[in-house]
Amino acid sequence: MRSVGLKTLKNKLAEYARLAAQRETVLITDRERVVADLVPPRENLNLLLSDAMLAKAVRGGWLTPALLPPGPPPNLPVTRLKRILTELEADRRSR
Repeated sequence: MRSVGLKTLKNKLAEYARLAAQRETVLITDRERVVADLVPPRENLNLLLSDAMLAKAVRGGWLTPALLPPGPPPNLPVTRLKRILTELEADRRSR
């Protein structure tokens, strides 16, 4: 475990981020007092930023995951817009 002051961390952030990626914890100090720690990512954390952001959104409650697993789209009938509009117009006239 290493420790680094805020000023040094600011100037060498990439170096300390690499240390954390190599499974080392770095204590961050301000005036000889530990204020934070830079830790390696959790084992079960997906390292892709988009996945991490989605997980945070789910934990925050502003995104709900799908109930069904991903798969092929449902087999819905496909028709032309013109036919739909014709049927809609006929339906309106019959009312």
